[in-house]
Amino acid sequence: MIFLGLPPTVANGTNRVAILIQNIGASWSFHRRGLVSRDWLLLAIPPALVGAVIGTIMAVRIGEVEFQRVLAIVLVAAAAWQIWNPIKLHPEGNAKLPAGGRRLAFIAAFFVIGLYGGFIQAGIGFLLLAVTSAAGFNLIRGNALKVTVVLTFTPLALVLFAWNGKVDWAMGFALAAGNFLGGLAGVH
Repeated sequence: MIFLGLPPTVANGTNRVAILIQNIGASWSFHRRGLVSRDWLLLAIPPALVGAVIGTIMAVRIGEVEFQRVLAIVLVAAAAWQIWNPIKLHPEGNAKLPAGGRRLAFIAAFFVIGLYGGFIQAGIGFLLLAVTSAAGFNLIRGNALKVTVVLTFTPLALVLFAWNGKVDWAMGFALAAGNFLGGLAGVH
């Protein structure tokens, strides 16, 4: 979207339209198949929501030049993450809820994921899958939790971006059409 002429901060907000639609389709498909862990959602959603609000407020207040610098760093880090690939697959699938310090670590991780997701969103899937992998989820159940957590904070982030004039709705809905179809296909 930046190459199509949108300022980076508007492209960041506009992308949320597509992310919302994509995650509606994917979450619905995972939920229909019984792959969404309600217990983990109750652990993950509250800290992710708080983090997303803070991250989105930071994103709408940052200048274009500063945002471009952050975006460049994030894209390099995401490329390095792909090469390193810390995600370990767990064939057993569903993970048990942690207790004690491990539980607090997961709550903190979901807060940071929300903060990051509210701020920039790009590459959040890698972060969420690393956390769900560390919890013991397989790739399918990890994706089910990932898209549902992102679905819970994306509407809030989108409203905040739109309120601040950082959404190009026409481009957002065009991108959303492709993301929705990709989300449905990806679940299968």
